[in-house]
Amino acid sequence: MSFRELPHTADIKIEARAPTKEALFSEACNALMQIMYGKDRRARDTIELVVEAGDTESLLADFLSEVLFRSEVDGMVFLNADVHIKGSHLHAIMHGEPFDRDRHVGGTEVKGISYSGMSVTWDTNGYMLEIIFDV
Repeated sequence: MSFRELPHTADIKIEARAPTKEALFSEACNALMQIMYGKDRRARDTIELVVEAGDTESLLADFLSEVLFRSEVDGMVFLNADVHIKGSHLHAIMHGEPFDRDRHVGGTEVKGISYSGMSVTWDTNGYMLEIIFDV
């Protein structure tokens, strides 16, 4: 599993790869949190997220939007996500900690998850994602 930032004129575009769809969603969440808060994140608390959507791209966008919402509203910084997908239903156990001003500053504020340019593809090497985070 890995992600990297791709060139984009105004926002942040990432590419992520993983062997399974669940791992891809988890890696996308990791990318979002790392862009926002850096690498110094710990898993002290857990919360559950449940999302339903009609297709893979919508499920991913809704999941990441919920992660962004919970991060901002609940003041949580997530280290990782244990994601389980069954059809159009996603259940995730999110591992993280409360925001710490001394450790979690200096990242980039993400305002939203864009459907524009989003693609989830699969080949013999696994799943690949391209997604844009609105900043």
